[in-house]
Order: sequence, then structure tokens, then C-alpha cells
Amino acid sequence: MENLAPGGLVETDLSGLTDSRLFNHDLSPTKIKERTWGTYNIASLWIGMSVCITTYMLASGLIAGGMNWWQALITIALGNVIVLVPMVLNAHAGTKYGIPFPVLARSAFGTLGSNVPAILRAIVACGWFGIQTWIGGQALNSLISILIPQWSVWSLGSAASFLIFWAMNVYFIINGMESIRWLEALGAPFLLVVGIALLVWAYVKGGGFGPILSQPSKFQTMGEFWRFFIPSLTGMVGYWATLSLNIPDFSRFAKSQKAQMVGQAIGLPPTMALYSFIGVAVTSATVVIFGEAIWDPVVLLSKFQNPIIVIISMLALLIATLTTNIAANVVSPANDFSNIYPKKITFIRGGMMTAVLGIVIMPWKLLSDYSAYIFGWLVGYSGFLGPIAGILICDYFLVKKRKLTVIDLYRRGGEYEYKNGFNLKAIFALAAGIVVALIGLLVPSLRFLYDYAWFVGFGVSFLVYHIIMKNK
Repeated sequence: MENLAPGGLVETDLSGLTDSRLFNHDLSPTKIKERTWGTYNIASLWIGMSVCITTYMLASGLIAGGMNWWQALITIALGNVIVLVPMVLNAHAGTKYGIPFPVLARSAFGTLGSNVPAILRAIVACGWFGIQTWIGGQALNSLISILIPQWSVWSLGSAASFLIFWAMNVYFIINGMESIRWLEALGAPFLLVVGIALLVWAYVKGGGFGPILSQPSKFQTMGEFWRFFIPSLTGMVGYWATLSLNIPDFSRFAKSQKAQMVGQAIGLPPTMALYSFIGVAVTSATVVIFGEAIWDPVVLLSKFQNPIIVIISMLALLIATLTTNIAANVVSPANDFSNIYPKKITFIRGGMMTAVLGIVIMPWKLLSDYSAYIFGWLVGYSGFLGPIAGILICDYFLVKKRKLTVIDLYRRGGEYEYKNGFNLKAIFALAAGIVVALIGLLVPSLRFLYDYAWFVGFGVSFLVYHIIMKNK
């Protein structure tokens, strides 16, 4: 039974479906009383996720690749404005019906077919979890080495730091969504203050913004610039392409559509632009101060002589990494894995699966250099996630007209059964988008398709799905 609440929010009673194999408590629709996240909470979520080491490395990687400060900043800002659109659109269903991403995916892909996009999204999240945990572990190792000098000579110190930071992440996994909201709300203001402090350091040590931001672009022609800019922009969109899919996992707790839209608009683009500028300015300062662009903040901090500065900075990096990792890289895959077998895989078990797989993926290889990070990791997986976003948005807004039968999302044989639980049209549209987006890796003359992987995949899958669903 469905109840319509103020603001167009829908609450669905599924008490009669508790025995369904597609149902568990973690995947069930949130009740109106559980939708307590206001604009500040949503904005804090994005501030906490945006202010992190990987955002810093994103910006500094563009500088290391040859851009000057304003080229890098415009690339990042444009990418975040673009990705905000699918973010807000996909969040709508989560807020209206209180459902998470894998359940929303059942509408387009089928009750069982939803596992296909869910697993693709989960695998990417596991990679990100590993990246963030690896970075956090290295920062913690540096911090402990300063506080306890004997730690630096212990052969297992780095591994032990990694495991300690991994355990910190597991703590919040076990304590669930409310602990995540508390962590984000507490950490967001502090992280902005620390970010500004880093900017002041760059200004003072670099002799003002003049010398720092006067570093010229390394590109000699516009052709060289565009060849770097296009895949870089795709990488910027790809950076949040993961969250643009599973944003319903968070927006299902929002008080209203206004809260999720305004919260995201306030929290994402401005924070990414600010912290990216910090990354750009600090990395540019390293060219002036050290004679080379140091894009990894952990490496940069190791060059500092003042232990107090290093301790404070490392603590800031640890908090930033922890808040981002839990919110961005645990919530979604935990729900995605739970969607495979809801009766056996709970949120906590799904989160633990993520924690283990994040190590198996060997994140240190993804961070070997800025090109592997931006053009390999970010652009590559965007070719898989762009098509999923295209199908979900087309299905919800054009095919279903924002009207879902929530009860049928949790049972077999209903509206979203399609053919034995799979909507083969959605699978075909997904495959079409992925193939076209990634074919440039195999055919050099079509490399431009890969450079635009997210955009190409999104557009192809959106159009193919719309056409074949209209012709039933």
C-alpha cells in the first residue's frame, strides 16, 4: 500500500513481502520519518566526499600533465557542472520513493537483470575503496612515523598502518548509515578550514599567487591542448560517474526534492572547484619551491621539515579520506552486493565484501602515475557507467514518466519481471553503449570515441533504449 506525503513523497508498506527473495531491510523503501536529511546534510555529504586526496590528485594531475592553473580549474569545474545533471535526475526517484540504486535499476533492467548494472557499479566502487584505503594507509604510516620514530624502521609498519586504516573504515561499515551522516556533518566544516590553510601555505611559500599561477601551459599548439583536454574532461565526469548512478542510496533519506537538488548544487561544484584550486595552487607552488610538480600530497608532505605542520596535515588527509571512502565507496557496493541475494547478503556483509575486494584489485597500480589514474582508470570505467546512467534516466523520465509501482520492484512476476526477470532490451542498449564507447581502445582511428567514453556511452544507450522501448 502506498501513501502520498507532502511534497510528492511516496511511502510504501511492504510488510506483506518480507518473505520475498528480492527484499531485505537494507533495500526496503525508507519511511517518511526516516527521511531526515536536509539541505545541509546533503551538502555536507558532498563537501566531505569532494574534499579528499583524490580530488587534490585530480587537479594536480592535470598540472603535471601540462595544463596551466586556469585550464585545469575550468576543466574540473565544467566536468562537475555536467555530472551534476544526471546526479540530480537519478536522485529524484530515490527521494520520491525512498528506494536505493539497485532497486531503481530493477525498473529498467528487470528484477534480476538489475544485478548487471549493480555489479558493474560495485566493481568500480571496490577499486575506489582500495585506492582511498591505500592512500589513507600511507598517510597514517607517515603520521605514526613522526610520532613514533621507531615505527619508520619497522619493516611491517606500512602494512600495519594500512590494516589500521582499513579497520577504521570497517568500523563505520558495521555501524551503518546514521554513523555516516554523523561523520560527514562533523567533518565537512573542519575539512574546508584545513583546505584553506593549505592554500595559505602555498601562497606564503610560493611568494604569492603571482609566481605560483604564472606557470605556463606546456602545450605549444591548440591541437596539443585539445588532445589532452577532451579525455581529461571525460575523466572529470568519470570521477563522479559512480555517484551519479547510486545517488538514490543517499537521496532516499532526503526530506524533499528541494533538499537533494539544492544540497547537491551547493555541495558539489563549488567544493570541487575550491579544493581543486587548492590542488592546482599547491602543485604549482611545488614547481616554484622544489623545481618539480609533486602531484601526490603524501609525497609533498614528506618534504616538510616542521613536524607540527605534517601532523596536522596528515590528520586532515586521514579524516578527508575516511569520510569520502565510507560515503562514496561503501554504501553503494554494499547495497549492490545485497541486491544479488537480499536474504543472505545484508548491508554489513556487502560492505565487508567491498572492503576485501578493494584490496584484491591492487589499487597501488592505479596510482602509479597521473596518466594511469586519469586516462586509464577514470576514463576507462566511465565507458561502462555512462551507458547505465543513460538507460536509468531515459527509463524513469521518458518511459515510466516518473511513475513506479514500488511493490513490484520487490517481487517476481510483477510489472518489472519482463522475461524471466531480465529486460533484454535494456541489456542490449547497455551493451551497445559500452561497445561504442570503448571500441576506440581497439581501433586507433576511433580513439575519439574512447576519449569521450562517458558521453558516447550515455548518448548511445539513451537513444537505443528509448527507440526499442517505444517499439514494443
